[in-house]
Amino acid sequence: MAKDKLTDYDATASNNTDVGGISVAEGMLPSGVNNAIREQMSHLADFASGTSGVDVLKLQDDTDTNSIKLQAPASVTADTTFTMPDGDGSADQVLKTDGSGQLGWAAQTAVAANPSLIINGAMQVAQRATSVLANGSNGFKTVDRFRYTRSGTVPLWDFTQGTSGPNGFSYTFKATLDTAHTLASNSIAYIHSKLEAQDLQHLRYGTSDAKTLTLSFWVKSSNTGTFIVELLHSNASQYQNLAYTISSANTWEYKTLTYVGNTSTAINNDTGTGLETRFILTTGSDYTGGSLNTGWNATSVSSGRYTGQIDLAATAANYIEITGVKLEVGSTATDFVHESYGDTLAKCQRYYQKSVHEHRGIGVGYHTTVHNYIVQMRASPTKTFSGGSFSNINGSAEQDTTEITINSVGGFGHRFQYYANSNTWYVLLRSSEYDAEL
Repeated sequence: MAKDKLTDYDATASNNTDVGGISVAEGMLPSGVNNAIREQMSHLADFASGTSGVDVLKLQDDTDTNSIKLQAPASVTADTTFTMPDGDGSADQVLKTDGSGQLGWAAQTAVAANPSLIINGAMQVAQRATSVLANGSNGFKTVDRFRYTRSGTVPLWDFTQGTSGPNGFSYTFKATLDTAHTLASNSIAYIHSKLEAQDLQHLRYGTSDAKTLTLSFWVKSSNTGTFIVELLHSNASQYQNLAYTISSANTWEYKTLTYVGNTSTAINNDTGTGLETRFILTTGSDYTGGSLNTGWNATSVSSGRYTGQIDLAATAANYIEITGVKLEVGSTATDFVHESYGDTLAKCQRYYQKSVHEHRGIGVGYHTTVHNYIVQMRASPTKTFSGGSFSNINGSAEQDTTEITINSVGGFGHRFQYYANSNTWYVLLRSSEYDAEL
């Protein structure tokens, strides 16, 4: 068969016996050589002009072992020419088109940013407190949606909502070591954010199409070296751990980590924990043997879980500070999406909210008032009450009163029952906390 263009040529040399209708078989006339060379040159000219190209452009490496291929779509509706920009741009820029095929370098901010799966990543909301010395107990200490957990013997930490973040971030979450501590082998301490399972169904975990996730954040520490961030799949009891390096002490640095999707186990479609991110503070030797486990591993596998993690508990005043925490779908980190304080607060109040109630009654007997939650909470919360007492609003002496047990009303509020023991109006002001955290 005649070879009329480059894409007709055969990889087996002996099969190329006809170039553009000119015989190049063994024993051909010398004039055939000249004509065949001229025909091949015209084929090369067609290729260079794009009139007789290939659907795959293959760029081989120096050893002819592997290659990079640029491939056209299977079906093209119209001829398209992409014109490359002059020069190689600047670090972190991306190629973008003007809509007519002219490509140019643009700042990454021009790329649409993905939403974050993590709530309060800018550390704006701290309903409980802005500073607290952790007494060894687990729980939420300061910044909403970021919880402290420890096991084994661990030191005291001073947790604060910092007010000096990198450019664009007014608040941070900071953990400072109060007293130096020698860790037991089974000790561990970390800061983590749990994600509600029903909000993660689009990740398609448990299927071959499980989505890749990218975690990005700003971090500053008194210590340089290796730190670990764990992604925990709660329903599968599996974790995937990746390391990042802090290069300069007391300096804000931007980090990104990309986690592959879990194809083995789905995330439950409920109000429980689906995924959580764990920023490791310190860990004992039980978790550091061998190489770091960077694939999905069962939580029963301890050795290699946090290999390389530095020990922040070794010296008093060691600290780590984070902000701009974002977990998004895809293998590329996009800009942090800032939102209003009110929007972030409302999201946090699904898990924890505070309010002050004013209850009034008259006469002897029971009186009822209903307090509705500010937003619908994740689950029926635990309640804590403090401050206030019944007093006569007309200035008389305080009366003896009793507050009756609080009952849940449809998951949307609570009914308060109490009684006063005189025929006078009384008021009770009390601070209430409702906790429905994961």
